[in-house]
Amino acid sequence: MLSVAEARERILSHFHPAAEENIPLIECANRALAVDIIAAHDLPSFDNSSMDGFAIRAVDSRNAAASSITLSVVADIPAGSAPTVTLTQGQAARIMTGAQIPSGADAVIAVEDTDFNDRSANTLAPQTVSFTRAVKIGENIRPRGMDLHAGETVLQKGHRLKPQDLGLLAMLGMGHIRVYKKPRVALLSSGDELLEVDAPLSAGKIHDSNSYALAALIQNAEADLLRLGVAKDTHQSVEGLLQKAVDEQVDLIVSSAGVSVGAFDFVKEVIESNGSLNFWRVNMRPGKPLAFGEYRGIPFLGLPGNPVSALVGFEVFVRPAIKRLSGQLDGTRLTVKVRCGEEIESDGRESYLRAKIRNENGIHIATLTGHQGSGNLLSLVQADALLIIPAGVKCVPVGQEVDALLL
Repeated sequence: MLSVAEARERILSHFHPAAEENIPLIECANRALAVDIIAAHDLPSFDNSSMDGFAIRAVDSRNAAASSITLSVVADIPAGSAPTVTLTQGQAARIMTGAQIPSGADAVIAVEDTDFNDRSANTLAPQTVSFTRAVKIGENIRPRGMDLHAGETVLQKGHRLKPQDLGLLAMLGMGHIRVYKKPRVALLSSGDELLEVDAPLSAGKIHDSNSYALAALIQNAEADLLRLGVAKDTHQSVEGLLQKAVDEQVDLIVSSAGVSVGAFDFVKEVIESNGSLNFWRVNMRPGKPLAFGEYRGIPFLGLPGNPVSALVGFEVFVRPAIKRLSGQLDGTRLTVKVRCGEEIESDGRESYLRAKIRNENGIHIATLTGHQGSGNLLSLVQADALLIIPAGVKCVPVGQEVDALLL
């Protein structure tokens, strides 16, 4: 059997970022940068006050501890204005947070450290201000370039844009950003036994659950979803749905069930008639069977039909592929170290076991959420992590540390 790492690497070698596009900044959340972002100017772009207070010359405050200092207020500087005054000995300027420091000033004394306590709207600046505390040069001033300098690389190509990133790009005056397009992923289920969720159950039938869970995972991975529906166990039905994916020019086709060698599994037959398909036995639990190939030039990933196997297979193989299509540098969920709160048995395959994590005195303790059968979707609903038990390990003792993939 293939190892999980080898199977994943084989798959990812076929995926490359989708096309690029230049879109408005407001639409860029969660998109991957297609270029490095280079700062066009310093941040801050000018020396500014970090407090409401008075801009002064620090030297004028040096004797404040011995006796009260009184300075003449010669200017009033709100945020957004360009000061025209140059402070000289014995002078101060009232200044608001974020406002530009006037020439001659090298410190700001906070308003609460002065005798001027009125902060009401439309209050005029006083003619003089007094204080009894000395300030240091640079106190309460954010100097130009304190955060970054022009020419610095701020964000790298492939970085997934977070809300705070958008704020920084706005500070840099970047209204449009070059990003990778969101990949389009087509999803289908297969099987005559599958019913729509609102259809009454009848003998031998089950409700189609995989297409709902997998659709949510695809959208969670920041891809555009084309939900093809359920293919009946006929050549014509499968071919019709796959042709729709081709017509819509999707970047990836994902299926659950229908790709084995059973007498009524037609997905394999249709794909091989217009492309190629490889069947792999992957050394993992759950989700040992995996299909990978292409249909009319579009990559295809076939997941098992059992619900937990399908969803674990998505996290291990499909999510990284979507992230690669999205141009993102990191395509996996966060993995942390946890300690097993119970003895765990495995069959020697690399196992992804459903678990709940609790915190005990700063230590993450994991316990399984019921039996680990691949049809027990409830146990995945109750889980907040998948414990990764390495290949070759058949027993993990209580207190042993393992990796946990956070859900």
